[in-house]
Amino acid sequence: MEELQSYTYDVLVIGAGGAGLRAAIEAASQGARVGLVSKSLLGKAHTVMAEGGIAAALGNVHSEDSWQAHFRDTMRGGKLLNNWRMAHVYAQEAPERVMELERWGAVFDRTPDGKISQRAFGGHSYNRLAHVGDRTGLEMLRTLQDQAVYRGIEVHMECIIHTLLRDGARVSGAIGRLRATGGFVLFKARAVVLATGGLGRLYKITSNSWECTGDGFALASLAGADLIDMEFIQFHPTGMVWPPGVIGLLVTEGVRGDGGVLKNSRGERFMFRYVPEMFKGEYADTEEEAQRWLKGDGAARRPPDLLTRDVVAKAIMQEGREGRATPHGGAYLDIASQRSSDFIKSRLPSMYRQFKELANVDITRESMEVGPTCHYMMGGIRVDPETQATTVDGLYAAGEVAAGLHGSNRLGGNSLSDLLVFGKRAGLYATEHANKQRGEPVADEAQISQAMQEMLAPFQSSGEEGPFDVLRDLRETMQQYVGIIRNEGDVKKGLEAISRLKDRAGRVRVTGTREYNPGWDTALQLPLMLTTAEAVALAALERRESRGAHTREEYPGSDDAFSKVNFVVRRSGEGFLVVKEPLPEMPQDIKKLVE
Repeated sequence: MEELQSYTYDVLVIGAGGAGLRAAIEAASQGARVGLVSKSLLGKAHTVMAEGGIAAALGNVHSEDSWQAHFRDTMRGGKLLNNWRMAHVYAQEAPERVMELERWGAVFDRTPDGKISQRAFGGHSYNRLAHVGDRTGLEMLRTLQDQAVYRGIEVHMECIIHTLLRDGARVSGAIGRLRATGGFVLFKARAVVLATGGLGRLYKITSNSWECTGDGFALASLAGADLIDMEFIQFHPTGMVWPPGVIGLLVTEGVRGDGGVLKNSRGERFMFRYVPEMFKGEYADTEEEAQRWLKGDGAARRPPDLLTRDVVAKAIMQEGREGRATPHGGAYLDIASQRSSDFIKSRLPSMYRQFKELANVDITRESMEVGPTCHYMMGGIRVDPETQATTVDGLYAAGEVAAGLHGSNRLGGNSLSDLLVFGKRAGLYATEHANKQRGEPVADEAQISQAMQEMLAPFQSSGEEGPFDVLRDLRETMQQYVGIIRNEGDVKKGLEAISRLKDRAGRVRVTGTREYNPGWDTALQLPLMLTTAEAVALAALERRESRGAHTREEYPGSDDAFSKVNFVVRRSGEGFLVVKEPLPEMPQDIKKLVE
C-alpha cells in the first residue's frame, strides 16, 4: 500500500462549521482526544452565510416569548412532521446556547436597555432572532473557532473524507485525502461525528457555497445509517436573480425582518394572496383590509412577507407564472421605501455592499430583484433526539446533515441555534460512547486499500468523460426534475438521468498532478453526490402530497395518510429501499402546546 498519514482520536468530527466546532469543543471539554476535519480552511464554513440571526426565546424584545412558543412555532412551521422530542429539547436549550456564545465573546447588537437585540423572522410569533447586523453566522463561527483554538483541538484543513471505516457493525474512523498534497490520510476513532452540512450544490441555482455537496448523507448511508425526510429541501424565497454570475446568492430574510416588502412587476404587495386560510385572521381582520393592503394602502396586523419560506417561495413563482414577474423572473424586495438610509446601512451592511458591488444597485434607493434559491436541507441522517446517535454504532450527526428537528420546513434562524444545541449534544454523547470502548480503534487494511484504489481510479481510467460535464448535468437534472415544484413524470425522468450519470461518473478521467486538482476533487465527489441525489428523488416520488417544502403538482393538498410518517431511505444491496414509518407519538401535555 502507498504510505499514508495516520491519526488516532477518541472523537473524530468531520465538518468544521457551527455544528462541528461546537461538537469538537464539547468533546474536548469532556477530556477527549479530538480531531476536527475541515473540507475547506478553518473559518470558511457555510455557517457564515446564515446572516439574519440565531433563534432563541430570550424574551428581550417581547417578554412574553417562551420556549413553549418557540416549540409551537417550530412544530407548526414543520407541519408537525418534526420529531417532537428534538424540537422540545431544542426550544428549551437554545437560550442557554446563545448566552454561552456571548460569554465566549460573541458581540451581539443590543436593545436600548443593553440586552441582546432580537429581530422578527418568518414563521416566528415574536422577535426572536439574536443578531449581529446581517453577519450573525460569521460572528458565531469566529467565536466558536476561537474556542476551538483555545482548547488546542487538532484541525486537519482542506481534507476531504472519502469513506467511513467499519469494524464489524460499528464505525471506527475514516479515510480521505489532503487537497494540498494529494496524499492520503487515515483517521482511527472510537466515535465519529458527521457535521458536513447540506446539499445545495446538487442544484444549479443555490445559495450554498462549493463545500455543500451532500457528502455526509452519502457517507452515512453507505456505512448503513438511515436517512429520513430527504424530500424536504427548502428553497429560500430571496436569492439574487441578476447578474448571471451571482444568481442564487442569498438575500437574508433579515431584509424582510427589518421591514422590507415584496412587490410584483405591477407594484402590488402580493403576499396577502397567499396567506394560508388557517392563518388569515392573524394577518388581517377583514377581506377588505387585506385588499387595501395588497394595493399598498392598508397596514397588516403581521406582515405576510414573513410567512414561512415554503409559502413565500411558491408565491413568488406563482406571480411569475401569472405574468407578474420582474424583468429577470423574480420579485422586487423593497426596503428603501420603508426605512432610512442610515438604518439600512447599519442593520444590513453586508446586503448594502453585496448589491452595490455585484449588481450596481443601491438598496437605500432602489428595490432588489430576488427569486427562490436552493438553500437548506430539512431531511438527512436519522438521529436519536437525545444523543444525536445514528442507526450505526459509533456514528453521530449534528447540524444540517441530521434530520428530525425541522420537519417539512425550517423556520428562519432555527438553523444556527440547531447547530449549537445539537452540536453540543453530539460532542457530549460521542465522548461518552468513546469512553466505553476498550483498546485502540481498529482500521481494516482491506477497507483502506480499497478506498485508496478508488481514489486513484480516475487517473487510471481509460474513459473520456470530464468530471465537470457530469457535475453540470447532475445540477441541471436536479433543478429541472426534482426542484421546487415536482410531479411523478419529472421525478422519474430525474431518476433515469441519475442512473445514466452514475455510468458516466464511472468513466470519468482526470489528468495532471494530485496537488490541488479540482478535476480530481470533482471526480471523487460525484459518486457521493449521485448517491444523495438518488435518495432525494426516491423520497420525493413516494410522498404523494404537498406539505411544507415538498410540492407535488398532481397532489396539491396535504393528505392525512402522510401526516404522521417519515419516509426512510435505507441501503439495500447496491441500491435503496424506501420505507414508510410512523413518527414518534407526542405526549398529551406536549400536544396541547402545539394546539
